[in-house]
Amino acid sequence: MNNGRALLIRIRALEKTYQLGTTQVHALRGVDLDIRRNDYAAIMGPSGSGKSTLMNILGCLDVPSAGLYELNGQLVSQMDDDELARIRNREIGFVFQTFHLLPRADALRNVELPLIYSGLSRQERRERAEKALEAVGLGDRMHHRPNELSGGQRQRVAIARALVNDPALLLADEPTGALDSRTGKEIMELFGHLHRSGNTILLVTHEEDIAAYSQRIVRFRDGRIESDQAQEG
Repeated sequence: MNNGRALLIRIRALEKTYQLGTTQVHALRGVDLDIRRNDYAAIMGPSGSGKSTLMNILGCLDVPSAGLYELNGQLVSQMDDDELARIRNREIGFVFQTFHLLPRADALRNVELPLIYSGLSRQERRERAEKALEAVGLGDRMHHRPNELSGGQRQRVAIARALVNDPALLLADEPTGALDSRTGKEIMELFGHLHRSGNTILLVTHEEDIAAYSQRIVRFRDGRIESDQAQEG
């Protein structure tokens, strides 16, 4: 399914093997995957299926043992650590289950963090951070610290931080895992809004009701893609 949108991620014959003592663990076994701009896909699978390994490789936090990974036309699978760090900062926004916010910094400062080494002036960094917080509905909470915010508000700060660099790809790892169901629904509605605004989103989840918000579900089992289906609606 092309829809005329440019390819953002191209993965071919991707392998990842770990050595655990005397045992070789084949976490990924020849994975092929295409993600186009403005896709919204959920990656699902049981524990040990390979979905977290894939997420780490997509996020440039790990490298494949073999195969090809291109992101935004750049051959990531051949990059060294410095190049991976640069791509990670420029092209990818991360949203984690446990928020990963600095407890002593207010929301504005937390969102500014990815811009520290961007070469932008302090004023530009601040303006970008303010804009990102407004985009997630927290324009009136910019000077609150994490302990002054609800769980849902903390996750919104984390999403604003992920967006502040205008990344090519938004990676969300169990983003509602630490939230109650009502707050989780609000966060998923926010992801829907971000997708409609043009963002490309990849979501790792083990919850079917969370995956249902996406447009496509890629299911992993035993290091391989078991199914890759568009969703109705």
